[in-house]
Amino acid sequence: MSTIKILLRTSKINEAGEAPLCIRITKDRITKFIFLDYRIRPEFWDEKERHVKKSHPNSARLNNYLTTKLMEAQGAALKMESAEKNVLPDKIKDQIMGKSSASFYKYAERWLVELDNTERIGTYRHAKSIIDKMKKYTGVNDLLFDHITVTWLKGYEQYLRAKIGNKINTVNGDFRTIRKLIRAAVSEEIITEDKNPFNRFKLTLEKVKRDYLTEEELMLMELAPLEKGSNKDHHRNMFIFSAYAGGLRVSDILLLKWKDYDGERILMQTRKTSTVVSIKLPPTAKEILKAYQTDNVKPLDFVFPFLKNEDDYTDKKKLYNKISSATAYTNDDLKDITKIIGLEKRVSFHTARHTFATRALQKGMRIEYVSKIMGHSNIQTTQIYAKIITSELDKAMEVFN
Repeated sequence: MSTIKILLRTSKINEAGEAPLCIRITKDRITKFIFLDYRIRPEFWDEKERHVKKSHPNSARLNNYLTTKLMEAQGAALKMESAEKNVLPDKIKDQIMGKSSASFYKYAERWLVELDNTERIGTYRHAKSIIDKMKKYTGVNDLLFDHITVTWLKGYEQYLRAKIGNKINTVNGDFRTIRKLIRAAVSEEIITEDKNPFNRFKLTLEKVKRDYLTEEELMLMELAPLEKGSNKDHHRNMFIFSAYAGGLRVSDILLLKWKDYDGERILMQTRKTSTVVSIKLPPTAKEILKAYQTDNVKPLDFVFPFLKNEDDYTDKKKLYNKISSATAYTNDDLKDITKIIGLEKRVSFHTARHTFATRALQKGMRIEYVSKIMGHSNIQTTQIYAKIITSELDKAMEVFN
């Protein structure tokens, strides 16, 4: 709880020898002052009792005024501290003075509407879940930009990790979204740069191990004894195809149509980044497509049988839900397949993407080519895989120890 007192700022004496009366708000070793409308000479102030001495000609009226202001300040502070956690003295001061900054929640809601209108469905749902978590934490109808301080961020980080059970990287993702909104508000001059707490708050990130399959493990996956034409067989084929075809994401493979394949290469716009990729297919990838290329296929037919050709996918929300469901189904089957072949790695469809990248670099493909084929927006993303290869080579050298 904050401490609120009336005092005389003797360090601010003017030429007439008078010091200002003020309210001092202290919390978490941070102090703010609210200067009142009166000045008196220090000899008229009772420091112990914190009121004006009777020797002052207007002592009764001044003391009544000070008592009223003190009660107003204490009431405002109690109300704020009851409504939200980690409220700081400057916010209490603004509340008492009738000042408030812009609403973070209202700004965030406008952003969510924009995401929804532009049909960026995955981004919208992820962002909305982040804002919903913040609202659950604050427990109030509104959150001002001024409320989001370094202290507030530290408290919220502790809440996400201890109460919600979020991992470090999940917390990092949430905070990057909050930071993005605050930076946008600064650029729009809704708040000033000095109000951005991320200038003084460091985000933490935990290194994640990127699992990939070795040549031997990929061969085990290719030779897994699965019923031909079963969903597990189709999911395995999609995984192998991705591992050879530039590490295409599961959404792109589900959306792959025969018009995107000319017999030699895949040319398509990726769903996540909207980049156009051109991938010349190696023999293994071609053989997989050949198994699905019957005489009656049409250019607009899907290659793999999980999105129905006759369905209308112009509704992007419907398509997003279908792809999300199909992706979950694919990953469940891949877990089963790894058990069948006795593989102890955690395999999801994204493992195929990691597998392509590491194999391509191991085989001597230039890193900028790997980056281009995979549709990375910058080469730094691809360099993560180069570090994996370097780590593996360093490990191999341990035979000389």
